[in-house]
Amino acid sequence: MQSPASKLTLRGSRTSVEAAEAEGLIRRIFANLGYSPEVSAQVAHHLADTSLCGVESHGIMRVLEYARQTRSGYLDPKGTARAFRDSCGVMRVEGGGGIGIPAMQLAYETGIAEARERGISALSIRHAGHTGRHGAFADIAAEQGFLTICIGGGNRQTWRQVAPHGGAQAKLPTNPWCAGIPGGAQGPVVLDFATSKIAGGWIYAAKSAGALLPEGCVIDRNGNPTRDPEDYFAGGAILPAGAQKGYALALVAELIGEAMLGPSTTECNWLLITLEASRFRAAPTMQAAAEDVLADLRSCPPAPGFEQVEIPGERERNHRAASEGRIAVPLETWRQIQELAESLGAA
Repeated sequence: MQSPASKLTLRGSRTSVEAAEAEGLIRRIFANLGYSPEVSAQVAHHLADTSLCGVESHGIMRVLEYARQTRSGYLDPKGTARAFRDSCGVMRVEGGGGIGIPAMQLAYETGIAEARERGISALSIRHAGHTGRHGAFADIAAEQGFLTICIGGGNRQTWRQVAPHGGAQAKLPTNPWCAGIPGGAQGPVVLDFATSKIAGGWIYAAKSAGALLPEGCVIDRNGNPTRDPEDYFAGGAILPAGAQKGYALALVAELIGEAMLGPSTTECNWLLITLEASRFRAAPTMQAAAEDVLADLRSCPPAPGFEQVEIPGERERNHRAASEGRIAVPLETWRQIQELAESLGAA
């Protein structure tokens, strides 16, 4: 079992769970919540694989949040993702108000198909719930030779999570950015990050696990630093990553999502740009040049406190390979997932 590079300080312990067992349990949970067999299987696999990659904030613990949102009516289990071209000739993906993972996967598949034909694609994703770990989609696209850039924003009235730089009150969502590009011999380079110091999922993960958050990431309702996730839910805020830089990225994403793409519903709006990289340089030549850059970075002597210089995207793939099909889940989180399954008759 490979323990994730977690940002949480657990008060309790972890338990080792077979990824296949977790995936099957979560699939049954979604099916019993009213989702189709296809969506249930797709979302369960995405969450289990994300946990195998060590991204705890977007892994199997998300089933707790998705179940709450479904039971409250926020998510529609009958919602179906579809892609279409509007009257202005713009490609759009509509999520139907369901979990956003199927919509985002459809968006990447559509963007790749368009870019393969035309060289470039730009499309929007709207009316979808949480869209999962975007790095998973960007990794697959980059393996096929495509550069992708995905930007999410909007719906700040519902998702007031992050304080602007210099502010003491939550005003913006976490507004993520994700980019993937074909890399060198060890695979694509993928960056997938919230514009806040910590993704919102880590706060939910800390709450479900009974854990403390890292220092310097969250403030309470009075603007004071805190590590307690309950202080965030009681009117606190996440701080922007990189001070004014994260705030500026979040603001641009908000303008794209809300001002350009239209009113946000369910969670937020997304812009996905896809480019076929070989239109600019032949794939073997690009890979060799990329490997030259990446090898140079890997050769950099590590600073005190670090073992090595890492390339974005490689940690997740290496974690999956070393996990041997097992997930190190906080014991309290796994207990809650099992209780949810029992309450739905899915255990």
